[in-house]
Amino acid sequence: MARPYRPSRRTAPPPSRARILDAVRGLLGEGTFHTSSVEDVADRAGVSRATVYQQFGSRAGLLDAICDTFVENPELLAIRAAIDTGTPVEALDAVLGHSVAFWASEEEVLLQLYGVAAVDPAAAAFVARQRADRRSELERLLRRFGEVDARIGLADLLVLTSFETYVELRRHAGLEADEVVATLRSAARAMLLTPSPA
Repeated sequence: MARPYRPSRRTAPPPSRARILDAVRGLLGEGTFHTSSVEDVADRAGVSRATVYQQFGSRAGLLDAICDTFVENPELLAIRAAIDTGTPVEALDAVLGHSVAFWASEEEVLLQLYGVAAVDPAAAAFVARQRADRRSELERLLRRFGEVDARIGLADLLVLTSFETYVELRRHAGLEADEVVATLRSAARAMLLTPSPA
């Protein structure tokens, strides 16, 4: 007699995986990941080097796994949901607010990833994926603004929602997070809602 089909159960990730990712986050936050070895990560996580390689494959795999955790960030999820909610201007305001909150929630890790992207292929791949994803979501938002030149509007929003703009306003201009949001909202409205001169 044939046994009935039962879908396979997904197994929970081993507890060591979370410890390894916490170790990588800690090293990134301290600015030392780029000079750390897989053995340093393993020591900090309290696991063997073989465990790190078994679960992540390589140092690049560690960065990929950290980057994959960003998709679960509540602010990033809120950005995606906000695009289809309310009026176009309300959606724009919400996207800008959640963008700043996302950058702030991951600031220390992102500073390191963006900082080493020029020399670290895994970090460069993350930055490229993140920019492509942000571009796609902003294009979706801009479709709600009928009369706006999509090419120019996208360029404006890419600048306003970039991590580099966030860092410039927070760290170099010294604005508080709510001031950054207000500044970006004001600039976005001026760029998208002000008719261009004839």
